[in-house]
Amino acid sequence: LEYLLFDVFRIKIRRQLQPPFNRKMNVDGVMKETEDHPPLKRTKIENGKNHDTNDVDIFENASWDNIISPDVLTRTDQIFKSYQTSKPYPHGVISKIYVDGFLDHVLEEVKHNSKVKFKESDLFRVYQSIDLGNLNPLDTVLSAKMPNLMKLRETLYCPEFRSFMEKITGLDPGTLTDKVDCAVNCHAPGCHLLCHDDVIETRKVSYILYLTDRDPLWKDEDGGRLELYESICEENIHSKEHGTLKKGEKESIERRRVPNPIPVKTVLPAFNSMAFFVVEPGFSFHSVQEVFCDRPRLSIQGWYHANKTPLHINDATLNRLKSTESGEDTEGAFHPMDKVDGANDKISQVDIEFLSKYINKTYLEIKSLDAIRERFEDDSCIQLRHFLNEEWAEKVKAAISSEDKNCQFGMGLPSLDYSAGINNSWKIVGPAHKQRFLEFKGEASNDDKSAGSLLSHLKLKLFESASYGRLLDKICSLGMPHGYRGRVRRFRPGLDYTVAHYGILTKQSVLDATICFAAGTGDQCRYNEQTEELIGDDADAKWESGDVGGFECYISADDDDEDEKIEQQAADEYNDDDDTELLSVSVSFNTLSLVYRDPGTMRFVKYVGCSAPSSRWDVSLEYEVEQDEDEV
Repeated sequence: LEYLLFDVFRIKIRRQLQPPFNRKMNVDGVMKETEDHPPLKRTKIENGKNHDTNDVDIFENASWDNIISPDVLTRTDQIFKSYQTSKPYPHGVISKIYVDGFLDHVLEEVKHNSKVKFKESDLFRVYQSIDLGNLNPLDTVLSAKMPNLMKLRETLYCPEFRSFMEKITGLDPGTLTDKVDCAVNCHAPGCHLLCHDDVIETRKVSYILYLTDRDPLWKDEDGGRLELYESICEENIHSKEHGTLKKGEKESIERRRVPNPIPVKTVLPAFNSMAFFVVEPGFSFHSVQEVFCDRPRLSIQGWYHANKTPLHINDATLNRLKSTESGEDTEGAFHPMDKVDGANDKISQVDIEFLSKYINKTYLEIKSLDAIRERFEDDSCIQLRHFLNEEWAEKVKAAISSEDKNCQFGMGLPSLDYSAGINNSWKIVGPAHKQRFLEFKGEASNDDKSAGSLLSHLKLKLFESASYGRLLDKICSLGMPHGYRGRVRRFRPGLDYTVAHYGILTKQSVLDATICFAAGTGDQCRYNEQTEELIGDDADAKWESGDVGGFECYISADDDDEDEKIEQQAADEYNDDDDTELLSVSVSFNTLSLVYRDPGTMRFVKYVGCSAPSSRWDVSLEYEVEQDEDEV
C-alpha cells in the first residue's frame, strides 16, 4: 500500500510556482546579472545609414512627431476607419509606428538595464520587467542608462499623442488623462495570458507595443498571438420555476455578454507595431496565446485612462469572477445518489465484488482501507495511484494515446488548431474568461475503444454507483454521499484550462474525487534527498514539476475585509497576490485524488502548456457529504 499511496509531502503548497529557469533573468534569456553587461553602445542614424557611436543619441532631444513615423500621422482618418469596421470589436494595428532605429535602441536598453520577475496565477504566466508608470522622469541615473525608453514613455503619454489616440479610436477630445500606466513584459516560452476584458478602474484604451525580434520574422508557429473573442448575450433567469429567485427579489431576466470559447481573430506580434482598442466591460475580451518557440515575446503593455470608470463596470471580468450571483456557477446541479442497491450505508462483500471489476484490489482490502482512512482524516486529502485495475488502465491508456497522436498534441508541438478534438461527442465548454476544455457528451461504453466512451462508462457505472459511495464513506468517514455532479473532461495542450471564480464556491463542504489520465506510468517521482530537486525528465517528472501546467490548484477566496487591499493592487495587470494557495495536485496517470473542500475554497486546473507530454484527461466529480455541526 505504501508503494501505491502518494507521499502527502509531494502534494505541495505552491505559493509561487518555480519557473524552468532562474527567476531573475534578463529579458533576452541570459542568466546573468545586468551589471555584467558592458555600457550600451548607441546607434546614430545619418542619411539613412546606421553608425556605431558613443555620442549622445539623436532621439534624446527629438520631439514626439519626429519619433513617430510621418506616414502614421498622415493616415489618421484611414486608421480610424479601419478601426471602426474591424471585428469582433473595434480594434486597430499600426505597423511601423516609430521611425527606423528608435525601438532598436529601446530594446537594447531594456535588455541590458532591467531585470524581470516571474509571476504566475490561474490567469497568466509571465516575466514582468520595468513598471514605467512608477519611474521618475526626472531621475538622472535612469535617464542616462535608458534615455530612449524614457523618451518613449514621454512620447506615449504626451498631450499630442493622447489626442492622436482619441482620434483613431473615436473618443471625444480630452477623454484620456496623463496618467502613465504601462510596463515591459516578457512572455518567454510557455508564458501566456488567458481571456479577460482589461477593465480595471478607469482604464479606457488598451495598447501593446511589440518589441519582438525581427530576424526571423514572427510566425504563427511561434505562438504569442493576440487573440480576440466575439462575445454573445447570455441570459440569466431569476424565477421561482428555475429556483434562482432570492428572497425579496422580483422575477426578471438578466442579460450580460460572455466570450465564446474560441477566438475569432489573432494578431501576430510584429516588431514596431502597436495593437490597440477601447476597453469595455464584458466586450473587449482578448488573451495572449502561449509562446511556443524558444524566443521571448517582448512588449510594452499599457493603458490610457479616463477621468471616470466605464458604464456597466459590474460586467467587467474581474467583477464577474468575484460574483456569486445567479448565472455565475459553471458546475451545474447535484444529482441524488442512488442507494437502492444496498441494504445500508456500510460497504458489503457484494460491493467489494462489484468494485473489483474496476478498482485495484489492493485498495479493497480491509487493512488498506483503514490505512487510507487514517491518512485522509489527518490531511483531508489523498492521492491513490494505479487506482483502476490493469485491465481498465491499459484500455484507457491505449485510447488516450491514440487520440492525442491523431491530434498531434503535446511534447512541444504548436497548438494552432483551436477546434482539434471537437466532434459530435466531445463539445467545447466555455465561456473563455472562466474555462475552456472539452467535455464528453457521447454514449458510454466499455467495449468502444474511444477514450470518451470508456471514461464515460467509468463515470456512470463506477463513480456514480452506490457501491462507490459506500467505498468513499469507508475511506473518508464523511458518510454516504447524498448526491454528485461531474464531467468527463479533456484538457488539450496549448489550449485548455479552468479559472478560479466565486461562482464555484459551495455553501457547504464537498468531497472532490478526480481520477486523472495522461502520458506517463503513474509511478511516484523521485527527489534528491539533499536538494529536494526533482530527478528525471520523463513524462511523470514533467507533470510533477508543474512547469507544463495541468495541475489542479486549491485556493482560498478573498476575505471581505481585504477588498480595499485588492483594489489597490488591481492596477497591476499581473497581480498574483489576490488569493492564498492551499494545495496543488499534479497530473499522474490512473491516479485518484480525494480532497475535502471547505465552502470558502475554489479550485482550478492550470492551463496545460504545449510542452506537456499529452492531454490531461479526467473524470471529475463532487460529492455532497455530511456537514460539520458548525456548517449546518
